[in-house]
Amino acid sequence: MSVTHLALVGPTASGKSALALAVAEALPDVEIVSIDSMQVYRGLDIGTAKPTAAEQARVVHHLIDVAEPGEDWSVVRFQAAARAAVAAIEARGKRALLVGGTGLYVQAVIDDLRFPGEDLAVRAELEAATAEPGGIARAYAELVAADPVAAARIDEHNQRRIVRALEVIRITGRPFSSFGPGMQHYGPTVFPVRMAGVWLPRAVLATRIAARVAAMRAAGLLDEVRRVSEGPFSRNARQAIGYRELMDHLEGAEPSLEAALDLVVRRTRSFARRQRMWFRKDPRITWWATAENPDAVRPSLLATWAA
Repeated sequence: MSVTHLALVGPTASGKSALALAVAEALPDVEIVSIDSMQVYRGLDIGTAKPTAAEQARVVHHLIDVAEPGEDWSVVRFQAAARAAVAAIEARGKRALLVGGTGLYVQAVIDDLRFPGEDLAVRAELEAATAEPGGIARAYAELVAADPVAAARIDEHNQRRIVRALEVIRITGRPFSSFGPGMQHYGPTVFPVRMAGVWLPRAVLATRIAARVAAMRAAGLLDEVRRVSEGPFSRNARQAIGYRELMDHLEGAEPSLEAALDLVVRRTRSFARRQRMWFRKDPRITWWATAENPDAVRPSLLATWAA
């Protein structure tokens, strides 16, 4: 009997994780696969809204706490690990519930995305250039001129992805956005999977984001950032929203904690807008809209997947 998995997507703070946990608990043959570029890192708990130990004990989770903060966990590495997790779940006669808001990572797992090679010398040169004052802005402007499609998908502050895009352009002579049919074409997936999306009104999502950041602060986010920053911290891990802003505060680049946290809220809202734009282009996603409470769609989602 063939197994059909489910990918539950949507913007940050839309309630995906809580909804996924409730769905998985209602279906005894389901295990959760986190499709999140930052929840892979040990110690990055509060700022990534990682499922708690108690929640992970209720339902088996995969791709959480599999890397140290000092490691660069690439999308290529994630692709292999997530597909292996899905295959192992299926081999046990169970179904995977893939949960995530990192659009590229979702597509890397379910679609036939193939990634270009690397040139570490070119990368090192670009990293050095972007480390200079104003370097990231200049690099992003170069990317906008060379590949506006890729630039529109990348946060202008995300050094790692800007460097990677320019590296590929330089070593291949092709736009970074031209790689991977799944980025432009939504065809058959590499394994059977349905796609569902959680949709909340923008004003509601904005309120939830502000409340989440306030809750993270109250839960000790600043102390968590201070603690993880004392050890090796990779370029990739530092890109996590909440960590880079509070690291700037701890390092003195932003003296005001309030200003740093306000920037976290604004960048999270911007990230949510980009997530919406990414996912709404995918015609394979069935959207489940709710006025305020994401759990309201659970009965319909259960009925659809259980059928």
